[in-house]
Amino acid sequence: MRIGELASKTGVSVRSLRYYEQQGLLAAERSSSGQRHYPEGAVERVRLIQRLFTAGLSSRTIAELLPCVVDGRATPELLARLAAERERIDRQVAELVGTRDQLDSVITGAARTCAPAGPVRRAPIYRADPLIW
Repeated sequence: MRIGELASKTGVSVRSLRYYEQQGLLAAERSSSGQRHYPEGAVERVRLIQRLFTAGLSSRTIAELLPCVVDGRATPELLARLAAERERIDRQVAELVGTRDQLDSVITGAARTCAPAGPVRRAPIYRADPLIW
C-alpha cells in the first residue's frame, strides 16, 4: 500500500510515517519512481509505534525495543530497559489515578455545597414586528 493509504488506515499523518521511516521504526520498499510501498503488516506496526509513543517512549527507545516486540529477540540490557520503562509507566498510571481521585473528591464536595441549577430562562427577544418572536 502507498503512504497515503497507510496514513488513512492508521490515522497517522504522512509526515509522521516519513519520520518513522527516517528513525528506523518503519520500512518501505520503493517503486522505480521512488514511491513508498508498505506491506499490510505496516498497519499494525504503526499502531504499535503510536501506542509506544503514547506511553512516553522516545523514538530511539522504540527503535531499540521493536525487534524484541516483533520477534522476541532481546538482550539482558534491553530487558532491563523494558522493565524500567514499565515501572515508569506504572508510576504515571498511579499519578493519574491519584489525580482522578482528587477530582472525584472535588466534584463530590462541590455537588453537596452547590444548589442545583435550574433550567436557564431567557427573556424573549423583543422585535418591532409582533408576528416575529
